[in-house]
Amino acid sequence: MSAGERSRDAVVRSVEALALTISIRSIPMSLEPLLKTDLTIAQLKVLSLVVTSEDGATGGGLAETFGVSMATTSKHVDRLVEQGLVTRSFDVDDQRVRRIRATELGRAVVLRMMASRPELGSEVLRDLATEDLRALEQGLRAVDELLRARRA
Repeated sequence: MSAGERSRDAVVRSVEALALTISIRSIPMSLEPLLKTDLTIAQLKVLSLVVTSEDGATGGGLAETFGVSMATTSKHVDRLVEQGLVTRSFDVDDQRVRRIRATELGRAVVLRMMASRPELGSEVLRDLATEDLRALEQGLRAVDELLRARRA
């Protein structure tokens, strides 16, 4: 292994360690929205899966994923519909199937709870030097481009 490769490996290990440390320090901030919600963990799991399904989830698919009955899944979805977080509609290809899709509010709830990165929020970022912000932006753009390329 060359000196350049060893140096790169050391930087990778350092970034991994820093990411873990930052994640641990931000747990209290990350938990705050979860602790304030009226959703049960099961409802949050269903909502999260629905939000990430491009064509909308089905009751059967959700029941299978979570290893529960259709009746249990239906109760969770009913509660999410009542709260305006998801909608049910007939599948265009098969009228026997109901598609469950997240509403804007449902997507916002999941984003706030699951995808939020309080350590990258304005409360923290505004105290960084401009030079550090630019370096962070460059690094995050590189990670985003890599993740986007892997998804394609």
